[in-house]
Amino acid sequence: MTGLGARLTAPALALSLAPLIAGAVPLAPDDVIAPSQNMAKTAMELVEKLETRHYSKREFDDSLSSELLDNYLDNLDPTRSFLYADDVARFESKRFMLDDEFGNGDLSTGFDIFNLYQDRLEARLEGLVEELPGLVASMDFSVEESLSLEPEKQGWPVNEKEADERWRKTLKNSVLSLKIAGKSDEEIPEVLVKRYSNQLKRIGQYNNQDVFQVYANALSELYDPHTNYLSPRTSENFNINMSLSLEGIGAVLQLEDEYTKVARIVTAGPADKQGELQPSDRILAVAQGEDGTFEDVLGWRLDEVVQLIRGPKGTTVRLEVIPAKAATPDERKIITIVRNKVKLEEQSAQKEIIEVPRGDEMIRLGVIDIPTFYIDFEGMRRGEPDFKSTTRDVKRLLDELIAEDVDGVIIDLRNNGGGSLQEANDLTGLFIEYGPTVQIRHSSRKVFRDGKRLRTPYYDGPLAVLINRLSASASEIFAGAIQDYQRGIVVGSQSFGKGTVQTLIPLPEGQLKLTESKFYRISGDSTQHRGVIPDVVFPDQYDTEEIGESTLKHALDWDQITPVRHRKYHDIPSLVPYLTDLYEGGARNNPDFIYLQDSLALAEEARNAVSLPLNEDARKALREERKAKSLAIENKRRKAKGLALLDDFLEDGDQVAAVSLPSGSSDAQSASAQEGVSPLGAASEGVDGAAIGSEDGTTAAEAGTDDEEEEVDVLLLEAGNILVDAVAARSEMLASTQR
Repeated sequence: MTGLGARLTAPALALSLAPLIAGAVPLAPDDVIAPSQNMAKTAMELVEKLETRHYSKREFDDSLSSELLDNYLDNLDPTRSFLYADDVARFESKRFMLDDEFGNGDLSTGFDIFNLYQDRLEARLEGLVEELPGLVASMDFSVEESLSLEPEKQGWPVNEKEADERWRKTLKNSVLSLKIAGKSDEEIPEVLVKRYSNQLKRIGQYNNQDVFQVYANALSELYDPHTNYLSPRTSENFNINMSLSLEGIGAVLQLEDEYTKVARIVTAGPADKQGELQPSDRILAVAQGEDGTFEDVLGWRLDEVVQLIRGPKGTTVRLEVIPAKAATPDERKIITIVRNKVKLEEQSAQKEIIEVPRGDEMIRLGVIDIPTFYIDFEGMRRGEPDFKSTTRDVKRLLDELIAEDVDGVIIDLRNNGGGSLQEANDLTGLFIEYGPTVQIRHSSRKVFRDGKRLRTPYYDGPLAVLINRLSASASEIFAGAIQDYQRGIVVGSQSFGKGTVQTLIPLPEGQLKLTESKFYRISGDSTQHRGVIPDVVFPDQYDTEEIGESTLKHALDWDQITPVRHRKYHDIPSLVPYLTDLYEGGARNNPDFIYLQDSLALAEEARNAVSLPLNEDARKALREERKAKSLAIENKRRKAKGLALLDDFLEDGDQVAAVSLPSGSSDAQSASAQEGVSPLGAASEGVDGAAIGSEDGTTAAEAGTDDEEEEVDVLLLEAGNILVDAVAARSEMLASTQR
C-alpha cells in the first residue's frame, strides 16, 4: 500500500480521564476476556510470517520479547494513568518469555495484562461518573499549578495517591478547557458525565478479537509501523476503504490517546472542497444534520467514530474540533460538511499558467497539479482505448501547455500521498528519453527494476518539481528519478519518506499487512525514512517531529544499494548554490514568505510547550498572548504590502492571511495515511478519494477592512522564480563556455 501517514499505527487505548478513586475491583470469572483456539493458531502463523516474510528478517527472540512487553504496556496506557508500578512488576517475570508463549499460541499473558487494565479503567470511570459533579464544584482555578504536556516521561504511579493527583490535574484541565470554550457551570458536569458514561459502556463491549488485535499489533509494529494485524472486523473496514464504496467526508482518521485525529484530507473530497478541516485537527464531537445534537466522541473506538461520520451522499455532518493550529487546547471550531463520493475526474491532474516577472518581461510557466497517482485499472483490463490515468492526463495537459507556448513547466506534487507505482514510472517517461526509474528490493534480497524501456519522444523543456512533507511513496519515486537524472530541479521541503511496500496475507482469523519490499532510487538511495531532499529547500510547513516516516516508532532505516547507470541531462548540482542564494535573498524581502516563516516559528513555539497552566487567568493570558503574536505577524505582512492594519482578531480567533499554503496531514501517520488502525479494531475512514483543504480563516474583507486581496500561493510562485533563475543561469553558463 502506498501513501502518507504519521503515528497512525501507534495504537493508543487510554480513554480520557479516570476517577480520583483508584483501586482495582477483582474481575468475576465470567468477566474475564479469554482468547479462542483459533486465535492461538493465528498467533503461531502470524509469528511465522513475520520471521520469514518481513523485509527486516528479524527473529522473534528474547530481545524482541522484552520490547513487546514494554510496547504493549505503552500502547494500553501511554500516559501511565491506569496501571500502577506494582501492576507492571507483576508481569516482569514474563519479559523474556513472550516469544516462546506467542510463538506457541499461548496468549495468556497478553490477555491477563489487558484484563487488569480493563479492570483499572472501569473502576476509575465508575468512580468518576459518580463523583464528578462534586469534584467540578470544588475546583479552585485561582491556584497556581500546571499540567505536564509530557506524560510519557512520567513513570508508573507508585500508589493510589500519586495516581489520584495526576487525575485531579487532568480532570481540572478538561473542566477549564470547557469553561474557556464557553460551557456554563451547569453544562460542564453534564458533558463530562455523559462522556465518561459512554466510555464506560464501550469498555464493556471489548471482546477477545479486540484484545488479540491490540496484543498482535504490539508485536507486529516492532517490525515496522506499516506491518499490522487486522482483525476480521478491521479487515472488513480495510477492504471497504480500498474499494472506495462508502460515502463520507474524505478524511483519513487515526486514534491518538482518547482523541480521534485527522491524519489526512483526501484530495477532491467533501472535506477538501469545504476547506476548513485540517490534518492534525482533533475531533471532539459529531452531530448529524444542520441542527442535530452533538455527540461527544472522546474515548470512542475509531471504527465507531468513522461510522458516525460516514453517511448517505448529500447528508450533512458537523464536527466540533480542536484546530491543529489552536493557540491553546481550549479553542473549538464547528465545521459543517456535506457527505459525498469523489469522482475519478475530480482527482485528475489540472493545469494552469502563472506569470513570473524577470526584468521587464513576464515569463509564462505551465503548472500541472497532480493530487494522486491514479489509474482506471478496470478500464485498462477491459481494453478501453480512453481509460483514465495520471500519465495520459498529464500528457494531454503537457501538449496543451506546449501549444500555449509556455517557457517551462512545474509539476506540483504537494500533498500527493502516492498511488499507482506504474503511473509514477510512466509519468517519469514523459520527461526522459528512456531508462530505469525505480529499484525494488524484496525480502528475499532480489532487486527488481522498472522504468521506461523504449525510446520515445519526451518533453525536454525547463522543468521543476514542487514537493512538501506530504509528498509520499509514488510522488517520491517520480521526484527522486527527476533529481537523479538531473532532468529538472526539485524544490520545496523534505518529502514524507515512505519507501516500503506492503502485502496482505490471509491468516486463520483476520489478515496480516506486512512490509515485504523497499523502494530505491536509481542512485541506489532508499526513499525510506529520509525521503527526497529538494535541491532548493523551502521552510517546512508541517512539524517534522509529528509528520513523516522518521517520526514513526520502529520505522525501517534509510540505506543504499548498488546504483544503476543512467544519463544525466543537466548539471543541476552546479546551479544549486547560486539558485539557493537568489532564493534566500528574494525570500528575505517577500512579505508573504516572511509571514509563512514567522507563522511556522510561532506554531513551533506552541508545540514546544511542556506544560499548561491550570490557573484560569494564566490560561486566558496565554491564549491572548499567542493571539496577539499572530496578529502582529499578520499586520507585519499587511504593512509591507501597503494594506490596512487589523485592530483585533475575530471572535473565534481565526485571522489568517490570504496566502495559500496547501494543507495536508499527519500522521498524519502510519505508513500510509490510509492505514490508521485503532487498537480496538477499525481501519481509518475510507471514502471515494477526497481532498486537501485550503488554509482556513478569513480574508481582509471578511475581517472588516476594505482591502480586497487576491490569494497568493507563495510557494508556487517561489518555485516559478527558481525555475526562471535556473533557465537564465544555465543560458549564461552555456554562453560563457561558447565564448
